Amino acid sequence: MCGIVGILGREPVAPLIVDALKRLEYRGYDSAGVATLEAGELTRRRAQGKLVNLEARLRSEPLSGLSGIGHTRWATHGKPTEANAHPHATDRVAVVHNGIIENYQALRAEIRAAGRTLSSETDTEVIVHLITMALDRGMKPVQAMSETLTKLQGAFALAVLFAGEDDMLVAARRGSPLAIGHGDGEMFLGSDAIALAPFTNSITYLEDGDWAVVTRRSVQIFDEAGTLVSRPMTRSVAASLTVDKGNHRHFMLKEIYEQPEVISHTFGHYLDFAESRAELPEGAGIDFTTVERLSVSACGTAYYAGLIGKYWFERLARMPVEIDVASEFRYREMPLKPGGLSLFISQSGETADTLASLRYCRQAGQRIAAIVNVPTSTIAREADFVLPTMAGPEIGVASTKAFTCQLSVLFSLAIAAGRQRGFLSEADERRLVQAAVELPRLAAHALKLEGRIERLAKELSKAKDVLYLGRGTSFPLALEGALKLKEISYIHAEGYAAGELKHGPIALIDETLPVIVIAPFDALFEKTVSNMQEVAARGGRIILITDEKGAAHASLETMETLVLPDVAPEIAPLVYSIPVQLIAYHTAVFMGTDVDQPRNLAKSVTVE
Repeated sequence: MCGIVGILGREPVAPLIVDALKRLEYRGYDSAGVATLEAGELTRRRAQGKLVNLEARLRSEPLSGLSGIGHTRWATHGKPTEANAHPHATDRVAVVHNGIIENYQALRAEIRAAGRTLSSETDTEVIVHLITMALDRGMKPVQAMSETLTKLQGAFALAVLFAGEDDMLVAARRGSPLAIGHGDGEMFLGSDAIALAPFTNSITYLEDGDWAVVTRRSVQIFDEAGTLVSRPMTRSVAASLTVDKGNHRHFMLKEIYEQPEVISHTFGHYLDFAESRAELPEGAGIDFTTVERLSVSACGTAYYAGLIGKYWFERLARMPVEIDVASEFRYREMPLKPGGLSLFISQSGETADTLASLRYCRQAGQRIAAIVNVPTSTIAREADFVLPTMAGPEIGVASTKAFTCQLSVLFSLAIAAGRQRGFLSEADERRLVQAAVELPRLAAHALKLEGRIERLAKELSKAKDVLYLGRGTSFPLALEGALKLKEISYIHAEGYAAGELKHGPIALIDETLPVIVIAPFDALFEKTVSNMQEVAARGGRIILITDEKGAAHASLETMETLVLPDVAPEIAPLVYSIPVQLIAYHTAVFMGTDVDQPRNLAKSVTVE
């Protein structure tokens, strides 16, 4: 996750910005930069690599400005070079950006047609030029920002500094988080309260779609429609914490809301958005043409991520996949061909059963790949190919953002495998990568269902049992949904392949049983509708999670229908996982359980 910091200060801000960026290092990054106003003119210092490189640059070329913005970047569009590092700037405006501008190719063409030259490979640079072009037409900075926001498609957080405007920062949030810190004659912006903890504990969190004009003495916040709005100021306890809940009641909810951001950064690590192709990073360059069969092993939620990955590898790369829960894999003495590839998935990288399975495969002469969220973990150290997720610290025991980041890695690998093995054309690859580009926006859209889900969860909290159904990749997601509900609400729940309904589970259905059906309008939708009709005929209370076409074609009475945006069927699990997580979360809240630390569970299971 990129880090954003902005300061309107009373002393030179560059050292303060760097210190604040250090507090965001847990998010991960590959370059960094600062821009300040020096006598009204924009001046930048940027560096590839860690913040120590930026600090060295600032020691040799110091900045003295009292207003500035800073950034730590995870590369998405363009390699991690100084030229691609933020802030991006013209002589009139500087911008730091977290997220993805989906329509940047069209905007680049518009900018070039206007005779302007782009100097980086990034999507961010188009924002700089759009604002500058508006200023050149005579617009004031706030007007230029307002117009530019209407042209941007995607999920993003922005901090903008204007030449000649020493007492103004403009911020915007659509999908990615952004907070305003209030000081005494000084103001601050940050990706989260952690960055601002040394300066203030008075925080205002921008809501999705908000943009704000910040001066040293005031804040004006506008919603997406341009209406002046008021957002509450809260007291942050981030100064005493490594990670802060922000304005969320639980870490789990905060982590659910971080998904548009972390998904974008995970995809950015494995996909070249500029060229619309899968480009595995150095150290993860697996030659899939030599893989006859992929063996996958994991536990819990990571296992369900692997199950979805199995569908992707088999469909996109025509690669046979064998998958087991690690606690079974390690004991069933699976025959393995030396030189084969085994893949292990773990959030912590310390899961005992998964680690034991890895070592079994190592002894059998397998090459080892690991998808982990902690790159210094034991599983990562013992793997031949380390495939990191970019989820950042996940505090809630019930995995949310780590799950969708695992899916992001698996989807990227499946595309790469499909291309290498000749089963995906260049056009196929381009279409699938473009679908990934759109995911942060679609995930942010899914989060807008929270209000309806909260009302639904009040009814679900009265249930003793819940059944989840799905077909295709929605089947593993049904398993994951049932697991989430069990983990944190303590309500008994089961996930089934929808086609298995009449092979046993149908006996459970009566008017007291909620049945949650995950059914995007895809090639399997009509068959899932048939299963829903079987439920309806027996009085079951159906909760349908689908899209607009699915809602229109289902023509069944439901307890609730949650309508998600249209999404490419291959990547539907990444979007559909969000309402599944919110259902579990809000049901648990109504039940009064300890959401972040449910009974009997641990975040990392390091014993058998």
